[in-house]
Amino acid sequence: MTQKTVKSFFTCQACGYQSAKWLGRCPGCGQWDNFSEHKTASTGKSRLSRGFSHAASRPVPIDDVQIIENKRLVTRIQEFDRVLGGGLVAGSLVLIGGDPGIGKSTLMLQALHGMANRGHRVLYVSGEESVEQLRLRSRRLSADAPGLLVLSEINLDAILAIITETKPDVLVIDSIQTMYSSDVSSAPGSIGQVRESAMRLMLNAKKSGVPTLIVGHVTKDGAIAGPKLLEHMVDTVLYFEGDRNHVFRILRTVKNRFGSTNEIGVFEMRSAGLEQVANPSAVFLSERPQSAPGSVVTASMEGTRPILVEIQALACNTSLGTPRRTVLGLDQHRVGLLVAVLEKKIGMQLMGHDIFMNVAGGVRVLEPAVDLGVLLSIASSFLNKSLEGQTLVIGEVGLTGEVRAVGNFQTRLMEAQKMGFERCIVPSGNLKRIKAFPGINFVGLQNVEQAMHALF
Repeated sequence: MTQKTVKSFFTCQACGYQSAKWLGRCPGCGQWDNFSEHKTASTGKSRLSRGFSHAASRPVPIDDVQIIENKRLVTRIQEFDRVLGGGLVAGSLVLIGGDPGIGKSTLMLQALHGMANRGHRVLYVSGEESVEQLRLRSRRLSADAPGLLVLSEINLDAILAIITETKPDVLVIDSIQTMYSSDVSSAPGSIGQVRESAMRLMLNAKKSGVPTLIVGHVTKDGAIAGPKLLEHMVDTVLYFEGDRNHVFRILRTVKNRFGSTNEIGVFEMRSAGLEQVANPSAVFLSERPQSAPGSVVTASMEGTRPILVEIQALACNTSLGTPRRTVLGLDQHRVGLLVAVLEKKIGMQLMGHDIFMNVAGGVRVLEPAVDLGVLLSIASSFLNKSLEGQTLVIGEVGLTGEVRAVGNFQTRLMEAQKMGFERCIVPSGNLKRIKAFPGINFVGLQNVEQAMHALF
């Protein structure tokens, strides 16, 4: 007879840091009064230790490992498949996070419907909605298919038993924070329950080869709730971004073991669900004002896809001792760096001005290739002079004011040509290595002083 040993430990509810005793301040995340006590009963051999056979633990020469090329499961939602790297890989574990009401459950139901229509048997497990509520939502989304099975359950043991019985091709858990395991004494949503549930789902996915998608809640800071270990365990981490008051949603990859981590998918929220946006550049530029000071169009690369976005700046006199720098969709530190370049190299007195920056459409642009667009939008607003309507700006700006060459230059120009731009302000270093683009007039720059003389 195996004797159980009861162990007690304390866990930070914010980051999952564990300690043998209670602490006032967490050494992991620095937050105060977040430790709670947990007790576990150990029998010497845990349930997780039986997840894999002993043969799988033996080391083997890497040359002897046979690679089985598995065809990816496609969801028939091209934007979703693009972000995943071409579709779902067998046995993969995908974590999807986002703000409440952003459309995570809607996307999951539509993706499962697409796979069910292709003859796959899929299972949607919801811990937040009843099967009647799921039926109402599926009717609104026109997501009805015989192969789409739904279940309302939060007991992980019961869910794993149903998975073994039904043998689905794809599994969705919505959400991981509502699941609980009888092996852990804490309440659903706690650090221990989230970690235990995710671990057992991971073992099930690797053992059975069933792709599993997990929906996760996010904290007020925008990070997925639960221990950081959750993001380390899964194969892919996706974030669903956007404002619930706007119709556009962006699905972004931050981790992907089977594809690029720079891809994004663009969706539009409508009454019948999420619709794919095939041409994001046209959408983001559709309401761009013509000849408006502070408005500059630049080209950003999101994975393999070029996207033209409008960067807006507003510089106005301040009555405060310290001017405000409000930035949306850009790196605030990078914007501060470019403001310093304008003051030092061009002589603009921006210390007495508030500066507000925004990327139209709610998209986030973080690559250095948009530096010149950011800099010129600030200068345009400060001088109250606009750029010509069909002008595109590309270039990275250094601290000495030089304009550096950027990557994927040909791809960006092809998108600009498709959207009808007639003039491109680009680094001189890129002009030496490109072919001719009919209908586009290029202006090559070596530093920001030349940019100011050429445009203003």
